[in-house]
Amino acid sequence: MSDLTIQFKIVTPERTVFEDTVDQATLPVTDGEVTILPNHRSYIASMKAGEIMIKKGGEEILLSTSGGFLEFAGNELVILADTAERAEEIDLKRAEEAKARAEKLKGEATVAAAIQKHAARIQVARKHYTKKGIRMGE
Repeated sequence: MSDLTIQFKIVTPERTVFEDTVDQATLPVTDGEVTILPNHRSYIASMKAGEIMIKKGGEEILLSTSGGFLEFAGNELVILADTAERAEEIDLKRAEEAKARAEKLKGEATVAAAIQKHAARIQVARKHYTKKGIRMGE
């Protein structure tokens, strides 16, 4: 391997999504975005959902990830991703439908979280009042 390239590999629990020698990689990390070039200092980071852009010989290769971890050392970049897909593998219509379903569930999850929060408050208050000998609701 040349000092001017990076050995890149991205794997998920299901498969190796992409493995090749590349010129650089731009990745979504929890603190923003990082571009890894050959001979970059050693680096470990948590990744967030977003776009991975790889450059190889003037070509851009795009991937999507839902997050994971990356480690770069000795011009080897390894990504352990929760999920990852190459751009050409993504069915845009199905992705848009899945996003709409997730947005709908997001509101339901918010309501469920609010219910759990208030149920916990009620439980704690009842326990507190019982220990203090205070009668409730009379």
